[in-house]
Amino acid sequence: MRSAFLSIILSLIVVALKGGAYLLTGSVALFSDALESLINVVAAGAALAALRVASRPADAVHPYGHQKAEYFSAMLEGALIVAASLAIVYSAVQALLHPKPLEALGLGMVVSSVATLLNWGYGQYLLKIGKRLQSPALIADGKHLLSDVITSIGVLVGVGLVKFTGLHALDAMAAILVALYVLWVGYKLVQSSLLSLLDEAAPLEVQLQLKQWVSEHAEGALEAHDFRTRHAGSVTFIEFHLVVPGAMTVQDAHAICDRLEESIGRQMPGSQVSIHLEPEGKAKQQGIVVL
Repeated sequence: MRSAFLSIILSLIVVALKGGAYLLTGSVALFSDALESLINVVAAGAALAALRVASRPADAVHPYGHQKAEYFSAMLEGALIVAASLAIVYSAVQALLHPKPLEALGLGMVVSSVATLLNWGYGQYLLKIGKRLQSPALIADGKHLLSDVITSIGVLVGVGLVKFTGLHALDAMAAILVALYVLWVGYKLVQSSLLSLLDEAAPLEVQLQLKQWVSEHAEGALEAHDFRTRHAGSVTFIEFHLVVPGAMTVQDAHAICDRLEESIGRQMPGSQVSIHLEPEGKAKQQGIVVL
């Protein structure tokens, strides 16, 4: 929550700097950079709201918790990025059709560079803490800030070329290149969020590791099969069937399940495990054999 709040403050500072650079120069490329940063402000606010909702505990209406709220934030951010890219293209085309002289390019580039450095530093921080907390909202915000850095560098190169060559058309062309890159980032962000909302399984390496843990820590059981996983924010839901000897007592079988849940919980903090017990007659001879 603190990281998301600081992201809003930083985004406001960056927008002020980049907006000032645009007003100083009249550069449509710098305008495109400022517009993308303005989207960062809205996105950071959405991430903060999503984190508030996602942090709520499970209840009777939402028994699996509220973690998926973070994916809606990431989708909104992607949609805003796409909208910004279209606005940038429109402005760039207008600049090509109705060119205007640019002013104070050197000062504008300095101001924009300061804003870019701020974005780079905080973007790296958000990615680091987002991965540690497994927060899609913070990761999306961090990726957006770093994509903003790349576009800012492209803009600065374009504006620098205008300053040294005097070709004002390069300013609009730089803005269009920025828009295309931003559009790609927005598309990938929306695609990733949609897959997660559709209960995408955990990565293959995680699934393989999970089966290895079960094989090594389910002593007393016979087999495990029908594994299913899905992500929801920082939580990974895990389900599988565990086959035990028919003569085993419920208490002993339950002890195996407790041991498995504890082991998986240590390896995957925040995971929620559901185990369906079955007698040996239900063995499929194609699951994970317990060592």
